[in-house]
Amino acid sequence: MMEKILIANRGEIALRILRACREMDIKTVAVHSEADRDLKHVRLADEAVCIGPAPSVDSYLNIPAIISAAEVTDAVGIHPGYGFLSENADFAERVEKSGFVFIGPRPETIRLMGDKVSAIEAMKAAGVPTVPGSDGPLGDDPGENLRIAREIGYPVIIKAAGGGGGRGMRVVHSEAALLNAISLTKSEAQAAFGNDTVYMEKFLENPRHIEFQVLADEHGNAVHLGERDCSMQRRHQKVIEEAPAPGITPAMRAEMGERCAEACRRIGYRGAGTFEFLYQDGEFYFIEMNTRLQVEHPVTEQVTGIDLVRAQILVAAGEPLPFTQGDIQIRGHAVECRINAEDPETFMPFPGTISQYHVPGGPGVRVDSHIYNGYTVPPYYDSMIGKLITYSDTRASALARMRIALSEMVIDGIKTNIPLQETILRDAGFQEGGTNIHYLEKKILGG
Repeated sequence: MMEKILIANRGEIALRILRACREMDIKTVAVHSEADRDLKHVRLADEAVCIGPAPSVDSYLNIPAIISAAEVTDAVGIHPGYGFLSENADFAERVEKSGFVFIGPRPETIRLMGDKVSAIEAMKAAGVPTVPGSDGPLGDDPGENLRIAREIGYPVIIKAAGGGGGRGMRVVHSEAALLNAISLTKSEAQAAFGNDTVYMEKFLENPRHIEFQVLADEHGNAVHLGERDCSMQRRHQKVIEEAPAPGITPAMRAEMGERCAEACRRIGYRGAGTFEFLYQDGEFYFIEMNTRLQVEHPVTEQVTGIDLVRAQILVAAGEPLPFTQGDIQIRGHAVECRINAEDPETFMPFPGTISQYHVPGGPGVRVDSHIYNGYTVPPYYDSMIGKLITYSDTRASALARMRIALSEMVIDGIKTNIPLQETILRDAGFQEGGTNIHYLEKKILGG
């Protein structure tokens, strides 16, 4: 087992990783920017190293600084968390070439799944259903591109192969707009991702966002841990997640989950990962794979009883998975609300000092957060300051516990999105379950 792990991240996920390490009796190194000296995990870690000024590019994205911190502290492994460098194949490669263990997939796997075109090709080969599309990058022949779109059927969506997080995509409803849309998306992709490769897919107008959690080791074992519903989104950013997904039957779960696990075996996947699908009219369509831990991993932990961070560390250390598919049971229901430091009406980030902080409690309530009384939320990073998770034996009970927990949560001194979360929890459509990815913007926010 690794004796010391460097945590290459910040905020709630860094604290989550630190707690798993402490439970496993593994020493920790917290790297931090100058703005993050007072983060909770920095204070709790065995060692802390400042790796640069506040801007992410000078600190949390500074690969040489992170590698140097691992060297001077004699760390064995590096856990990237999510965001920042977690899906950067070059970083994973530098970590391994420098003699450290990267707690995540192999660099070549991250590259394969990071490019949307190669990922789709790999999934097709593994028998995972994909969205009807161009089956590869779009070329420069206007006539051929028009033919592909006609064959797929409008509306279509143009996507950047190197995109993600809702960026690098454009919906096209008519043939007249297609060629200009391709040109614009290519230009934007080159500027944003340094790669102007784009592809075309059928645009599903009212899908849900369903994703499957997987775990795999380097010995060829792979399992799935069921699905999550992440359809409550604003501008492609998830707001509420839950597990299991309403309306997904055990038979559907078993079939799609096994396809995902088999895909992991075929590509030699190692670690935790998530297969993301659009789900419409009873059909699943693969859109991408996230080769890292997800923000919403706690809901899966609640319904399976499996510690995903602990599993990541064990697999990275070369251990085989300690369970088989038959050992994994989905029990009860879990819901997660992302708590952001933002104006609940304008959605603008709202940094500042927290003057009073009170967390809710009671049966089935979990809070993953790094904030505390007197903590100053900096303006430099993502606005998420915590996650509120509730669990119960039924969805209705889990939602009831969430409504109570939100009403008890106090974060004074800054604005948060708790009022928005309370509005969603009161909405009849959300309570019924099965809403699509446009529901929040169109039905609740009136967009």
